[in-house]
Amino acid sequence: MSTLPHRDWQTQSQAPQTQGLNRPMAWIGVMLLAMLVAVGLARWSGLDPRTPDAAVQWQRDLQFRDVAGGDIAVLDHRTGQQVAQFSGEQGFLRSTLRALARERHRESLSGDAPFLLIGRTDGRMTLQDPSTGQRIDLESFGPSNAAVFASLRLAGQ
Repeated sequence: MSTLPHRDWQTQSQAPQTQGLNRPMAWIGVMLLAMLVAVGLARWSGLDPRTPDAAVQWQRDLQFRDVAGGDIAVLDHRTGQQVAQFSGEQGFLRSTLRALARERHRESLSGDAPFLLIGRTDGRMTLQDPSTGQRIDLESFGPSNAAVFASLRLAGQ
């Protein structure tokens, strides 16, 4: 049981909390504002956060076709010869091709143009659609997913 009157007890317990919260909240607000200003200045100045692409080490022009049974045939665009065939689900391969094909369909472009599989000197690989300008950096999805496309480098040769 407290010996202080009830009105004094409420004033004393709330005053330190209110004063203690104002200073940290003000600092958080100042830091958030500083970050917003820094990001705004960086975007306004044209700073590009992407690292430039390494030089092209090898390139292969490939076409992907759906064949009977739900398989995907991979054709070398230059020779027209089938170099590989993927059976089964092939989730990463299908989703990657679907994303690029969706962009072609959205822009009403033909699906006959090849995709460029590009290997770079730093070991990265890119699947690029020259007709739409879209690109997928394959190493971003992990080594096992990138290996699906890496197997196409020398397939059929």
